[in-house]
Amino acid sequence: MGAVLTIRRDLVDALVAHARRDHPDEACGVIAGPDDGSDRPERFIPMLNAARSPTFYEFDSADLLRLYREMAANDEVPVVVYHSHTATEAYPSRTDVSYASEPFAHYVLVSTRDPQEHELRSYRIVDGEITEEPIEVVESYRFAHTGPDDAPEQ
Repeated sequence: MGAVLTIRRDLVDALVAHARRDHPDEACGVIAGPDDGSDRPERFIPMLNAARSPTFYEFDSADLLRLYREMAANDEVPVVVYHSHTATEAYPSRTDVSYASEPFAHYVLVSTRDPQEHELRSYRIVDGEITEEPIEVVESYRFAHTGPDDAPEQ
């Protein structure tokens, strides 16, 4: 399990845009990636906050079922599960922790409480334990540092 979330800038931009669009309600969604252990977020899937609340988010159960079927059919896993906090810092609430059911997912929070700046943070949440991890934003995964074997040929 990597101790860092490596994510493309366009996905971060899409996530922040979704959070701004849904403000003052919390936004939520998933970024799926290949189920090959690469831990690479690729497909941005904004979801509806069924709670439509500024302090709480909830995936619609039918939407979630559809999403999981779709991911299974595409050999994808939820690499990132994201949501926004509209009035507080980007730190998981007790409710967020109780909802966190994906031990391998990166739980990304974006705070939209400041209209100019956003705060983006990533966590692992396993058995109620919250561990913050650094985020590395890259232009493309091809040049992201994955090890000497993946260096471009000279």
